[in-house]
Amino acid sequence: MCNFHSKRVILSENLIGYLDDQGNIIDTQSAGEGCSAAPIEYDNSEEALEIIRHSTAHLMAQAIKELYPDAQFFVGPVVDEGFYYDFRVSEKIGEEDLKKIEKKMKELIKKKYKIEKYEISKAEALEKFANDDLKQAVLKNIPDEKVSIYRQGDFEDLCRGPHVPALRFLNNFKLTRVAGAYLGGDENAEMLTRIYGVAFATKEALKAYMTMLEEAKKRDHRKIGTEMELFMFNEESGAGLPFWMPQGAKLRHKLEQILHKAHLTRGYEPVRGPEILKADMWRTSGHYACYGENMYLTEIDGQEYGIKPMNCIGHIQIFKQTQKSYRDLPLRYYEYGVVHRHEKSGVLHGLLRVREFTQDDAHIFCTPEQIASEVLDVVGFVDAVMKLFGFEYTMEIATKPEKAIGEDAVWEMATAGLKEALEGNNLPYSIDEGGGAFYGPKIDIKITDAIGRKWQCGTIQVDFNLPERFEVEYVAEDNSRKRPVMIHRAILGSFERFIGILTEHYAGEFPFFLAPTQVIFVPISDAHADYAFALKKKLRMEGIDSEVYDKNDSLNKRIRTAEKKRVPYVVIVGDEEVANNTVAIRNRRTREQYNLTQDEFMVELTKQLTEGTI
Repeated sequence: MCNFHSKRVILSENLIGYLDDQGNIIDTQSAGEGCSAAPIEYDNSEEALEIIRHSTAHLMAQAIKELYPDAQFFVGPVVDEGFYYDFRVSEKIGEEDLKKIEKKMKELIKKKYKIEKYEISKAEALEKFANDDLKQAVLKNIPDEKVSIYRQGDFEDLCRGPHVPALRFLNNFKLTRVAGAYLGGDENAEMLTRIYGVAFATKEALKAYMTMLEEAKKRDHRKIGTEMELFMFNEESGAGLPFWMPQGAKLRHKLEQILHKAHLTRGYEPVRGPEILKADMWRTSGHYACYGENMYLTEIDGQEYGIKPMNCIGHIQIFKQTQKSYRDLPLRYYEYGVVHRHEKSGVLHGLLRVREFTQDDAHIFCTPEQIASEVLDVVGFVDAVMKLFGFEYTMEIATKPEKAIGEDAVWEMATAGLKEALEGNNLPYSIDEGGGAFYGPKIDIKITDAIGRKWQCGTIQVDFNLPERFEVEYVAEDNSRKRPVMIHRAILGSFERFIGILTEHYAGEFPFFLAPTQVIFVPISDAHADYAFALKKKLRMEGIDSEVYDKNDSLNKRIRTAEKKRVPYVVIVGDEEVANNTVAIRNRRTREQYNLTQDEFMVELTKQLTEGTI
């Protein structure tokens, strides 16, 4: 049993305290002998950072309240990249105000406030915050009859916690940006001010993170995409709808071809379904009830239709078109399926969050006994793709969400199938409770890029529900009719998002096999242009994309322009090269300059093309 009689907070520098069963932080003396509370080290572990960042969000809110007395606060959660707080204020707050808020936060820390928690009934809270409509909105979403409030000095706010015991733990923070956020994420609601920040247990970790942020700014795929003319957006045409320019379309085509060959060698069959289906199909699948707010619906000939947010129904209909036997299973369909999802305007972000995108989607129809081997084959496919692009990755099993279809027993069976597949082959994974798709549990693939950021990409989902809802059958060995299991699978997630991640991962310096333009020829004068164009034609025959920079600019300017395009090779050709059938190479990737014969150059290039094989 835990003993709570002591009011003293006596903590070492490397210990926040103990976390009890009710989510409270208690100090070392209050724990008592035999207490089951878990110690929380003051470090940069995920568990400790969540507490530190949640507490820092409240510190930021306290500073804002002192600087802007009329400020009212909505919610201030911890997110993957740190924390934020949404609030209403009469004054306009911009990026230039962040240092002023940080300064006030540091002043508050020096006042040595303790952070104290107390509980009141929900009715008392409604009365306490009767004049604060934002707090009223928060309370409406709390189902419990009791609510907790955290207090530090004169500032207090609703919060589940836990928090650190005192402000002295909150020295290593940085406010990163100001944004607007709709109240409750509703586009028709009031726009609040949102301030983002980060916090760590140590100065070193904060410094490393800020260095990474600076590097991330340089690598921003929107900036590089504009410079390299890969893609564009046009607000007049619609938000979140990317246009692929020639350079980006070439890059995307190469990625598609790499995946296309890899699918065929792994026994997948290409299929394609329509982009719009009758709404009744989406009602049967459960999308209408569980995902309808993210769909675009319309009416045709007096009937409701839905533009597809996912490809699974099309693949089910193709499977059902002809009778299938157990001998046909596993049957693997894949499609580069264009889907549309109604993302809120506030979350749109370059290629990383769009309203139209193309999934590298596949669905595997198999028997329950084949689940483990099929999941492992997909994991092997994922591994090959991630190694090709130099990504490390982890796997996370996401379990049944609150909004779901199907019986608990079916969910347990599907989740067990995923766990057995990974555990049986000693593949490590973590658990994301409640993070599954509405129709089944899944394995999420989380990759780490060149500067240490984590991204959610691929997914593997085991589904017993949709085959049941659509009465999908195959003829078993004993001639009985049985339901197949459906495995939903995407390795990249979507081409748009993955290309955005790749662009930042490589900082636009794509490997040769993926680069939209792989070689730029720069003839020294007009007399050498024909030779350059002949080389371009020769490369085209080998599937290598090149350009000739023969504009009426100085040689140095043309070379500088070519090098800014981040192409792997810039090739200079002049009298000597034309006379000897050679090329003068500037290798951007190795930062070397050297001369080769045409044949030697072709061998070097074709060898690098083969590196893009999975």
